[in-house]
Amino acid sequence: MSTSLDLAPELSVASANPPSPVAGGAPAIELSPRLHNRDLAPTRAEGRRWGGYSIFALWTNDVHNIANYSFAMGLFALGLGGWQILLSLAIGAALVYFFMNLSGYMGQKTGVPFPVISRIAFGIHGAQIPALIRAVIAIAWFGIQTYLASVVLRVLLTAVWPHLAAYDHDSILGLSSLGWVCFVAIWLVQLVILAYGMEMVRRYEAFAGPVILLTVAALAVFMYFKADARIAWSVAEPLSGYEMWRNIFAGGALWLAIYGTLVLNFCDFARSSPCRKTIRVGNFWGLPVNILVFAAITVVLCGAQFQINGQIIDSPTQIVASIPNTPFLVLGCLAFLIVTVAVNIMANFVAPAFVLSNLAPRHLNFRRAGLISATLAVLILPWNLYNSPLVIVYFLSGLGALLGPLYGVIMADYWLLRKGRINVPELYSENPTGAYHYSKGINLRAVAAFTPSALLAIVLALVPNFHGIAPFSWLIGAGIAAALYLLIAPRNGQYHDVSGECIAVDHSSH
Repeated sequence: MSTSLDLAPELSVASANPPSPVAGGAPAIELSPRLHNRDLAPTRAEGRRWGGYSIFALWTNDVHNIANYSFAMGLFALGLGGWQILLSLAIGAALVYFFMNLSGYMGQKTGVPFPVISRIAFGIHGAQIPALIRAVIAIAWFGIQTYLASVVLRVLLTAVWPHLAAYDHDSILGLSSLGWVCFVAIWLVQLVILAYGMEMVRRYEAFAGPVILLTVAALAVFMYFKADARIAWSVAEPLSGYEMWRNIFAGGALWLAIYGTLVLNFCDFARSSPCRKTIRVGNFWGLPVNILVFAAITVVLCGAQFQINGQIIDSPTQIVASIPNTPFLVLGCLAFLIVTVAVNIMANFVAPAFVLSNLAPRHLNFRRAGLISATLAVLILPWNLYNSPLVIVYFLSGLGALLGPLYGVIMADYWLLRKGRINVPELYSENPTGAYHYSKGINLRAVAAFTPSALLAIVLALVPNFHGIAPFSWLIGAGIAAALYLLIAPRNGQYHDVSGECIAVDHSSH
């Protein structure tokens, strides 16, 4: 088995011939084709292009997406006032910033994507467990978000060409003719962006970030003056006492849970950053600062609308749809369309592309795996999933509850047990004596810590009797999994820190 990688002399790609010793008698490390290809290989430190602005733009798109606004507006509807929403999201922002930095530093140091990072704690084959859980969630949400973006496109098209509404009343597999055209169009746009790899993702995210930030800021200014420069700071009967504080902290915990997917695979992006400071600064402006701006805009939008007619809006798209001026309506729709695609790519397309490539590295590269995951997202008919509360609550929420325990095990292993010491080349080796081979490629201790924690997190998230602590299921699951893993993990292990530069590829190769 050959490869075009420029390997260091002491490393070789697995072949039919046994590895030959190198100077000093040290055996060569074989890079297994079952674990390695160019897309899974580490990124070379020189030439990494995800700078502070790229990370800031990445988070700007994600923070200001429609679903997040709907969540924050729900806090207003629950009875939280302006300062309470700001405090709740500030707590969530601090948690997300802390956990995202831990994940990002791992990616920056090792240069490897999430499926490979997972091999450290779960083993070279056991890593398929966290990777597949992340991929299933991502594929389902990729389809749903593509559908939601297509709905925005339908609103835009019918606003410009009203006669197209005639094609929006039939049904083909649950979607109208116009709906299918819009869905396929958005689907193809995302495929084109991914076809050019992670560098095109970076450029698109950098373009989309300022677009949505300016749009929502302009929308807030428009609503503020429409309400005669006066906004309602809360609904008629705001919460107080215990119920108020519970909702404030629950909102912060739920905000962290919303980022439970990206906090796992942020290393897919951070692996292309040049240093820790870049991640720390980009995350600071992109998360805490950005989230507080987002919270302020939410308060203005909700408060202004409530001041005008006493109604509580569910989404900023409701404001856009009510704009009487067609050109401004079109611009608003375009902005939310752009950000929805940007969020979908970063949160739901990149992860399964790496995961599926990880399943069969010698046959699937990033682009082929991305095409397969996108096709699966169509075959599940995501509009039917979105319209089914049972699917959203029990299936996707149940899977989402698993993310906290996964994060707990992976972080405890990397930061608390190994102290960040990783032998990167051995992440691609099937040698039975390798650092991450464990028991036939699976770390049974990691699985043992994850399983009960995951079951508990699912129960807390889904069983009605635990409604009061359900928002904290991610944190509880992560904490218990980390504690269990540290309790049963061996304490006398010797961990070597070996860079992956000798097998790394250029950033442009990804």
